[in-house]
Amino acid sequence: MKIIAYSYSDPLLEQTPNPAVWGWEVERIYQDLGKREELEQLVCDCQIEPADYLLIRRLDELGDSLQEVSSRIAELEALGVHLIATEQAYNSFAQGQDPTNFRADLLLLLQEIQREQRSRRIRQGHARNRISALPPPGRSPYGYRRGKDKYALDRSASPIVKDFFEQFLLYGSLRGAVRYLAQKYGKKISVSTGRRWLTNSVYRGDTAYQNGEVISNTHVPIISREEAAQIDRLLRRNRRLQPRSASAPRSLAGLVICQECQSPMTVVRVTIRHKKNEYLYLRPINCPKRPKCRAIPYAQVLEQTIRAICCDLPRAVAGTNLPQLDAVKSSLTDAIARQQEILAQLPTLIETGILDSETAQLRAYKLRTEISQIQAKLATLPPVNLRSVAQAVSIPQFWLDLSESERRFYFREFIRQIEIIRQDSVWQLQLIFIF
Repeated sequence: MKIIAYSYSDPLLEQTPNPAVWGWEVERIYQDLGKREELEQLVCDCQIEPADYLLIRRLDELGDSLQEVSSRIAELEALGVHLIATEQAYNSFAQGQDPTNFRADLLLLLQEIQREQRSRRIRQGHARNRISALPPPGRSPYGYRRGKDKYALDRSASPIVKDFFEQFLLYGSLRGAVRYLAQKYGKKISVSTGRRWLTNSVYRGDTAYQNGEVISNTHVPIISREEAAQIDRLLRRNRRLQPRSASAPRSLAGLVICQECQSPMTVVRVTIRHKKNEYLYLRPINCPKRPKCRAIPYAQVLEQTIRAICCDLPRAVAGTNLPQLDAVKSSLTDAIARQQEILAQLPTLIETGILDSETAQLRAYKLRTEISQIQAKLATLPPVNLRSVAQAVSIPQFWLDLSESERRFYFREFIRQIEIIRQDSVWQLQLIFIF
């Protein structure tokens, strides 16, 4: 008994299946990638020495149209080869059992094949556009319009998007940036839409596809790589905070916790009736103790925080392993350079006939997606000039000259948490840095 197997894979859509997938004692496996040359060889071999059984995943792998599939099935069965589809309800043994049921099942199967091939043609069209780095189907993001083969800037809308990003970068507040758009331009968007703008690859000059792959530098960006990396850091930083703390006006909001009761502390405002003066306090939100931990004047905590960060930040930065960080960044940069060097060699390989244009295009696509993945890793690394920045911000006057919103931005860039340590009627604070 001779058993053979055949599989067809489109390199634009799928990977070549593992030979162990058949689970049978298969004498020979014929595999096609893109073209059906091995299928032709299979038919020729069966004309010389017919096989008893041919295993195939799906019947639609035998051709690009229903007519081709039907013709190939008839040709193989005329040679005495029993065809078994492992992922479909087709077994040529069934022909002799109940002709009526077999024809009904075959009709349903042919309809399924027709639908699958129509779907495959649509996916192939999308895949070819993806290989050519063309925009995916659908509306272009706000700020862009569809050009001939790439996204083009919308001159009326792109400045609005750019201003939104600059506002977020300046204050680190998503809700604040959304309110800013509504007030200045009358452009009303939801907070969820604003978050999608901040993470959308299109605004960074990249094109993202439904399969999760990203190709870099496909069109003119609205924000630079450095700005995009800073936005990602701000978003990661804000995830640690309560949703409304991220956009709170006070610089210490969302950072302070009472070590005694382990409750986060919120900023409360106290006023005196008929007087304009107001007083700010930090008070535990959910203190389980009785009596509850007392509130602390906001100005005192702010003063102590500035003093502590000027003293502790340089020592904390000095203890970080920055040379290792430099080595990681250098390694990733070298990897990008190597991929770009291979990419630059592809036109020469086409001219010399080593690669055909279709294979070279597919290879270029894979290289560009790998470059995008490395760039994404590179963007997650903190800035390497951390020591110089730490020296610059370790001057008390630097913090005193900032507004509350500006202080909020810089505090969250360095501080993960501020712990209030109580000792009877006195207290002190401890800073926990993000590195």
